[in-house]
Amino acid sequence: MECKCGLRFAVSGLRYVVCGVVLLLVLMGCRVRFSFTGGSVNPNAKTVYVATFPNNASLVNPSLSQEFTTGLKDRVQNQTPLTIVDTKNADYVFEGAITNYSVTPIAIQGNDQAAMNRLTIAVRVTFKNKFDEKLNFEQTFSRYSDYLSSLNFTSIESGLVQEIVSALTEDIFNKAFVNW
Repeated sequence: MECKCGLRFAVSGLRYVVCGVVLLLVLMGCRVRFSFTGGSVNPNAKTVYVATFPNNASLVNPSLSQEFTTGLKDRVQNQTPLTIVDTKNADYVFEGAITNYSVTPIAIQGNDQAAMNRLTIAVRVTFKNKFDEKLNFEQTFSRYSDYLSSLNFTSIESGLVQEIVSALTEDIFNKAFVNW
């Protein structure tokens, strides 16, 4: 009786192992790349080029060009399997310029003084997808951050810029790879 149960279990267990191996072989034959962000990258894509985004805004933050360009490269590199290259012949290409960097009052008090100010950054982006030209785009992305006007702008500027750059690069990444 024990032999039959043991033998029956072994045959049943073997059946699960064979099914598991067949399933694994089928899945290994598929070439699909997944991203934890919900984005999709063509399975044949290997490279991406991110050009330096010059700061063409009338008010220039001297480190913004480098900070934005590095932020976009980091986002693409951290959220896709793509390799960043220094050639426009890449599978995906990001180019553009920073077009606006401005501080404006947004909440005027009774004494005609601003209670809040807004830092706004806008970036014009051209994206090219070598595999599907319908996904190419040229678009301006804009984000802002509000702060109390009583604060010294130069002491909080770096933090505001980091916050805005993070939001902008997320928007650009989503447009290019998540297709929203």
